[in-house]
Amino acid sequence: MTAGWFDAPPLRTPRLRLEALRLTDAPALLEALGTSAERDEVLAHLRLPPVVDLRTAYAVVAAALTDPDRVPYAQRLADGTFVGTTSFYEIAPAVRALAIGHTWVARPWWRTFVNTESKLALLARAFEDLGAERVVWHTDIRNVRSQQAIARLGAQREGVLRHHRIRRDGSWRDTVQFAMLAEEWPSARDRLLERLAGRQDGVMNPGGAA
Repeated sequence: MTAGWFDAPPLRTPRLRLEALRLTDAPALLEALGTSAERDEVLAHLRLPPVVDLRTAYAVVAAALTDPDRVPYAQRLADGTFVGTTSFYEIAPAVRALAIGHTWVARPWWRTFVNTESKLALLARAFEDLGAERVVWHTDIRNVRSQQAIARLGAQREGVLRHHRIRRDGSWRDTVQFAMLAEEWPSARDRLLERLAGRQDGVMNPGGAA
C-alpha cells in the first residue's frame, strides 16, 4: 500500500523542475537564500535553525534527507537554477493522505510563476499518480501571506490547531490547517492553469507553509 508514496520522482512544468533534494544542493540553497535580510524574511515562519553559512546549510539539507516522514524536493528553474525547497510530509498511505510544506522560495522569485507551478506539480503527483484522497497544508497563524496563498490554490480552511508546534523562539504556535480533497482537485487545477495562462507572475509564494 505504501508503494511509491515515499519516492521522489522528478516533476516537470513548462518553467520549473522539482527534483529530489540532495546533500550536494547545500551550496546552491545557501546562495538562493540571498542576503542576511532576505534569509530572515524568507525563513521567518519556518521551524529551521538559522542558515548563516555553508555548514548550517548542509545541516538543514541533511535533516530533511534523514526525516523518515518527509519527501524533500529542490525547486529549480528550467535552466537548473536553485530557487527553493518544498516537501511532502505526514505521509499516510493507509488513508491516502499527505501534507505539502517545508516550502520556501528565494525572495526574487516571490510573486512569480514558481509557487503556482510547483504546487500544480505536487498536487498532480499526489492526486493523479498516488491516488491521494486528501492533501493538507499547515501554516503559522501569524503568516497571513501564507494563508492567502494557500487559499488561492483552492484549498479549504479547516480550522486552527492550538499550540500545535513550537516556534524557533520557544513560543507556542497556533497552526491554521487547510486541505484539498480529490474531488476538488480538477476544478482547482483548471483555475490555476487559467491563472498561469493569463498572468506571467502567477501567485505569491506561501512563504513557509509547514
